[in-house]
Amino acid sequence: MAVLVAYDGSAPARKAVEHAFETHSDEEIILLRVVEAAEGSTGAGIELLKDMFREREAEISEGFGDEVSDIVSTDGVDFRTETAVGQPAREVVAFAEENDEIEHIIIGSHGRKGVSRVLLGSVAENIVRRSPVPVTVVR
Repeated sequence: MAVLVAYDGSAPARKAVEHAFETHSDEEIILLRVVEAAEGSTGAGIELLKDMFREREAEISEGFGDEVSDIVSTDGVDFRTETAVGQPAREVVAFAEENDEIEHIIIGSHGRKGVSRVLLGSVAENIVRRSPVPVTVVR
């Protein structure tokens, strides 16, 4: 079984990675970076982005793995990195739905409150509402 961690490089996402490696070191950890497609992107534009990232996937994964090593000790922890293109909440939920080994999702929260949260929406909230598996939100 595996734990999915949504990672975008932000401080809350870094805390989510730390939490995952501290509490789930005996499980496979999958770090998913979603490259956000611009609002209103066409299907063809998103497919072009996906093709570009597939071509550079080895390079991206290596850099991503190095970034994770800067956050936590990866010694003895089974982890891998994945990249998706699209809307972050939608892609995280889709990844969990499409991969039966995912039994838990861990995400960081930016902690927006009030009007800011209402106007901007919340990726974390959308993932919690739509996830097919339990979600831990790290503040």
